[in-house]
Amino acid sequence: MADPLPLSVVIVAKNEATNLPRCLASVQGWTAEIVVALNDTTDASAEIATTHGARVVTLPWQGFRDTKNAALALATHPWALCLDADEEVSPALRADIAAFFARSDLATFTGARFPRKVWFIDRWITHGDWYPDLSLRLIQRARSRWGGDEFVHEKMECSGPVATLRGDLHHYSFPTLASHVAKINPFADLFLQQQKSRGARFSLAAAIVRPLWRFFRAYILRRGFLDGFPGFYIAWATAFGAFVRYSRLYEAEHQHPPHG
Repeated sequence: MADPLPLSVVIVAKNEATNLPRCLASVQGWTAEIVVALNDTTDASAEIATTHGARVVTLPWQGFRDTKNAALALATHPWALCLDADEEVSPALRADIAAFFARSDLATFTGARFPRKVWFIDRWITHGDWYPDLSLRLIQRARSRWGGDEFVHEKMECSGPVATLRGDLHHYSFPTLASHVAKINPFADLFLQQQKSRGARFSLAAAIVRPLWRFFRAYILRRGFLDGFPGFYIAWATAFGAFVRYSRLYEAEHQHPPHG
């Protein structure tokens, strides 16, 4: 068996006992270190992580961006692969990462990105807004950090060249359609916090145009129709989610109790 790659896998999780075994199995044995940072976890996540050879650390929740940066600081290797518990490194991606580390010009890169592919209902989604969803997750820790908004849409930032790998990161984000619907309001909550922090105001034009644009972009321009009915659902649900977010902003500005 080849020596493990000099790479730390970093996972932030909360009550992910269902997803962690698949995620951890996909990186176990070929990476030098696995760090699982748990937050307010009450299930068997810690035991599962330990069984798979991971080092388990408890971290307080500081928002997506700051918690992920705190977890990243726990790694001990110069390179880190940042994963969510509902993700899985595919065999193709594993091979691409190994090839990346074998490159003679590895030191010139600060990171590598790769497509993330979602399993939804009965198929892999390979079009629309959900694919290829290039994700920058393999990084040199000294030259990278999680940036972006405090509340939502955190993103990895690297201070140098980034390679693009072809293998897919598998994503099992929505085990059921109901679990997707259930995410609409939490994301609307985060959107509302974000907009308030920026001093943004409700716009009727944005509430109408942005959902329509999201559907047209996902279903027509990005060929979501090639993913069958799931592609149609995703385009409509994405548009509706945008409509709910802007409607929540309207509600926050206008809601008041009825007059007696």
